[in-house]
Amino acid sequence: QVQLAESGGGLVQAGGSLRLSCAASGRTFSNYAMGWFRQAPGKEREFVAAISWSGGSTFYADSVKGRFTISRDNAKNTVYLQMNSLKPEDTAVYYCGVTPQYSGSYYYTDYDYWGQGTQVTVSS
Repeated sequence: QVQLAESGGGLVQAGGSLRLSCAASGRTFSNYAMGWFRQAPGKEREFVAAISWSGGSTFYADSVKGRFTISRDNAKNTVYLQMNSLKPEDTAVYYCGVTPQYSGSYYYTDYDYWGQGTQVTVSS
């Protein structure tokens, strides 16, 4: 079992920044790739970013590429999502997940464990 807890969400104006954190406990964190997904009201959960177990490989959804950065600190069992130049369409609940896929995955069905989510609201 892996327990995940997201934090760092909030209300921000368009163009602003937030940094989300996802703290993990349970199984050895460094053995797993991690991903961030988001879900807006009435929409399906969508991929945002993923990072390999070592942190050496990352990939992003086209909608956030160049604005968001995923990183991890295995010594702290934490993965981060730095979000810059936020837009109203980034408004959603953001979730982190754990996957055994080596570099992460675009598909939420590949993730075994999820946190409870953190709300991000971007005002125009």
